[in-house]
Parts: sequence; structure tokens; C-alpha cells
Amino acid sequence: MAITVEGESAETKISQRRVGLLYDERMCKHHTPDGDHHPENPDRIRAIWNKLQKASIPQRCVVLSAKEAEDKHLLSVHTKNHAAYLAAGSVIEVAERVAKGELNSAFAVVRPPGHHAEEDEAMGFCLYNNVAIAASFLLNERPELGINKILIVDWDVHHGNGTQKMFWKDSRVLFFSVHRHEFGTFYPANDDGYYTMIGEGPGTGYNINVPWENGRCSDADYLAVWDHILLPVAKEFGPDLIIISAGFDAAAGDPLGGCCVTPYGYSIMLKKLMDFAQGKIVLALEGGYNLDSISNSVLACMKVLLEDKPVTGSSEAYPFESTWRVIQAVRHKLSAFWPTLADELPTKLTSLISPPTHMISSSDSEDEDIVSEKPESVLQDLLEPLSKLQVEDGHAEVGATNSWRSEFSKVDVWYATFGSNMWKPRFLCYIEGGQVEGMKKSCSGTKDRTLPKETLWKTFPHRLFFGYDSCGLWGPGGVAFLNPEFNIQHKAYLSMYRITLEQFNDILVQENFNCYDKSSPLFDINDLNSIANKKSISLEAIKETGWYYNIVYLGKEHNVPILTMTCSPSDVEKFRSGELPSAAPAVEYANTLIKGLVKGKLLSNEEAVAYIHEASTTPL
Repeated sequence: MAITVEGESAETKISQRRVGLLYDERMCKHHTPDGDHHPENPDRIRAIWNKLQKASIPQRCVVLSAKEAEDKHLLSVHTKNHAAYLAAGSVIEVAERVAKGELNSAFAVVRPPGHHAEEDEAMGFCLYNNVAIAASFLLNERPELGINKILIVDWDVHHGNGTQKMFWKDSRVLFFSVHRHEFGTFYPANDDGYYTMIGEGPGTGYNINVPWENGRCSDADYLAVWDHILLPVAKEFGPDLIIISAGFDAAAGDPLGGCCVTPYGYSIMLKKLMDFAQGKIVLALEGGYNLDSISNSVLACMKVLLEDKPVTGSSEAYPFESTWRVIQAVRHKLSAFWPTLADELPTKLTSLISPPTHMISSSDSEDEDIVSEKPESVLQDLLEPLSKLQVEDGHAEVGATNSWRSEFSKVDVWYATFGSNMWKPRFLCYIEGGQVEGMKKSCSGTKDRTLPKETLWKTFPHRLFFGYDSCGLWGPGGVAFLNPEFNIQHKAYLSMYRITLEQFNDILVQENFNCYDKSSPLFDINDLNSIANKKSISLEAIKETGWYYNIVYLGKEHNVPILTMTCSPSDVEKFRSGELPSAAPAVEYANTLIKGLVKGKLLSNEEAVAYIHEASTTPL
């Protein structure tokens, strides 16, 4: 059977479904003027296209070239002063073809992304809202196609604030976004993505946000949301077409996302959505900045669209405790609009939670049988779909050999702490795993559980202050930072723990809530050897997902380097100007700092209280 591939005929085996695939090299012309590195760069779509070609995917699809959008289509959701063309026109093109029935489904490999773009403002790498423009086009310009209800699913790790606002009062569009939120501290760093934001007027109840309280969410967390929120509501809504804002920055190894979804997980999410709208699904690329994970994830989705034969696979079986809490909050908030969400989830289901993250790594052979210890009858909804699909390379990053650990376990550093870690029981949560009173969730611990060789207290000429207004570990209130700039007029009290460089790397990951590829270290031997001259090293791999990404050298003790982790000088300037908020610490958090200072016999209780009060109230 012959199909058209950009004007040429190709005799090849294709799926029974006609699947569209849009890619155009012209979209690679969008780049930084001076060639400086930027996470949203042309290599993103080139890596995807190369991966698909290697797997012979284009030969099985109807391959389309990009098409420029017309001004009138852009102006359906944007103001006259806010316009651009190629990616938006491409999503319109594939959406119209799927709506007509010319294609069963399609994937538009486009850039730049679009879901942050608002009516009159570009945001977060997004110039124009490709998905919203396409949805508006079908609903308003082509009513004869019979697309009266559209489900937009945004699985990008960031909230789709732009798309939400464009259909805020529109009951024809059910907008669903699952994203890192962390009480409004994760980009776009506002309350728009909270679960209480459900729409307005005719659109009330048609806006669904699932806001993660923490990073590291994985396949199990997303599938629980699919099964207990999205799929029941989608069945009740009955969409005529589904458009997916297909960002892959929640993928394991992504430098901006800090979550752990595998290509295998994305394939399951898509497979479940294929049961609706007669499989009329359009995927439009949004975020995703790890070239391996984004290309593997798109390949996984293309295989689902092409109805490839399912094969066996595996994934961790339990969501986080916080995931169940968020799911139940969303269900309760929306139950008045969607009766299918009114029933309480059984305790025997919600009590099945993920162990600390060190327990669920596929590289930890001693924990491989952890799933078998739980009742199979209770886990049926989660385990059965997980056993039916697998994508090659799905666990390449998670299961890699950690060859650096043996070398780093022989090197000591002093980790100097100025926040809650000053209280030793709190710090040991990062070594042994677990949590202390006041913490909202458990720590995973380090691979090496050996306790610190020594503990010392010292003062340093730096300024302690408190920033942000909430965090996933302690809830509302500011968290401690140390101004990395030396100032003889200031004095900060720090508790120093002598640990290995291996442990220091594991603590870095925990402090920054980051699902980093642990097959390689964040802070290596070369960094350690050079930091005395550099004074500080900013870790780009976690800069966008964590707060404590700047490693600062404070000198030596017994010829062992003293290191701390805090924000960068540029962040300090943002706190000083008000661009980043300052806030006093919550009572439980402040009490933990005070307890550390008193137990360290450095200050009396009254002196410790005064020290924390001054740090939290004196302007930078």
C-alpha cells in the first residue's frame, strides 16, 4: 500500500490506523541570537526526528510539513500585538485532519512550545499557544466537522496557565493539567495551578488541576491520577477530540522537571486515552529538555498511536502519600460537577504508598520483590496495565551502574548546615531516611548509611536569611538561605558534619527534590579540586528545579574542605529586589532551627530565638 511522505511514495507496511506525523526543519531556525545555550533549542526536535527515523516510524505514518497559521486564527486567542506562525499553524493542520477523519491521530513535533503563552504575553519559552489556537479553530471556525467538545490534557511538568485562562469560562473545553506546583513555588510560581482553580461561569468545573506537592513523581503517581480523576471525568464528558499538550519534562533525567516518568509510563497514559473520542487524538510537543528522555518518550507514544503489539514491562507500583492526598482533594472539590468523583476512595487503596525513593530504584536489587509483598487484589488496577506495555530504553537512566560511588566513598568533606539540618536528628533523615516532627514527608536517605565521622560547630562571616513563602518539606513559611557573599559584619552559626563525597551528592539530590540520574554525580572530584579557587560552583543540572544548587567553599578544617549548599548571588539580588519573596519561617521549622542551635550548645534558647528572629526580619 502506498502512502505519501512529503510528496513521495513509499511502499511499506503501515498500521491499520492512519497516523499523522508532522516535522519541519524550518522550526530549527528558532534559536538564541548568539548561539548561547538554551534548554529550548533546535536539538530537541532533531533528536526526536532522528530517534523516530532510526525506528522506521516515519515510513509507517503520513508525514506532513509545517504550515503557517493565518492571523485570524492567532487572533482567536491572542491579541494583535502578540503573534507568530509556524508551530501554531502546524497544530491547526494536524488537528483539522484528525477532525475530518483523514487521519485517526497525529503527533505534531513542533517548537517553540505554547501552553504558557497568554492572550497578550509570551511566557516560559512559549510565544503563542499552539494547542489553544487549534482548539479554538475547530470549535469556532469549523463547526461542520462536528467537534463540539474537546478534552485538552496537559501532562507537561509545568502548569498550562495560558491554556487554562483561554478556556476559563468555556464548557466546550475540558482542560486538565497535572503538574509540579509545590504550593505555588514551582514555575510559573503562582496559585493558578492549584486544585481550587476550577473555572468560572459556564466553564465552572471544566478546569481540573492536579498540583503535585513535591518532585520525583513517577509512573505510579500519574497512573493513579488517570484512573481516579481523568478517566472517570473524560467518560462523563464524552469528548469528540482529545488534544494533548505533550511536554516530556516530567521524564526521568529532565534537567528542569525533577520528576521520574518513563517512556513506558507515557505510553500507558496515552493508551488509556485512546479509549475516548474514537481514538481521535492530537499530540503537540511542549516541554522536555533531556534529549534522550524526550526522544524515547515520543517514540513510545508513536508506537501506541500505531498500535504496536504490547509487550511486557514493569514499573514501581505505588504513588506517594502526597499523591493520594491531592487526588482526594481534587475529587472532593469537583464532585459537585462530576458525580463520578463523589465516592470516597477505599482506604485499602490509598494506604498503598511509595516507600522512600531509595526503596523503589530499579537498581536496588534487594528491593526488587517489594511489589510482591502487597495484596494483588488491591493492586489490580495499577499492576495490570503496567504489565502490558514496555518501551525500549524506558529505564536506561534509572538503572545505570553507579560506578562513581566507590571512588567518592573514600573522599571526605565537611557539609556545613545553617537551616533545619543544624538539629542532628533532622540531618540524619538525609543519611538514614525518614522524617522528624514537623516535616511533611519522608527523606529517602543516602546509599551509604554510615553516620558522620565528626560533628563540629563554627561561625562564618555570612548572612542567614529566609526566602520563599512555602516549601514541600515544611509547608507555608520561608526557608533558610545563606548569602554566599562574604561579609565580615555578619555572623552565621553552622553545624558541620564530616561525611563522604558520595553522601554529599545524595544529600544534594534530596535537598533539591530532584530526580537526577544517579548514574553520575552532581558534584564530582574535579569540582571539589577546583572549588577552593572558584569559591562557588553552580550546578546547572538542578538550577531550575531546586533552591540549593550553589555549592559554596567555606575553607578547610583538619585539611578537609568545608562545603555548604545555598542559592546563587543572583538569587540573593532577586530576594533583595522583591522579585523572589521573603517570608518568616513557619513555627515548626523555626523551632527545629532553634533546637539545633541549643542542642549544639552554641546559644541559649533565648539567644537562638533572637538569632532566628533577626535573620527573618532584617531586610537584605
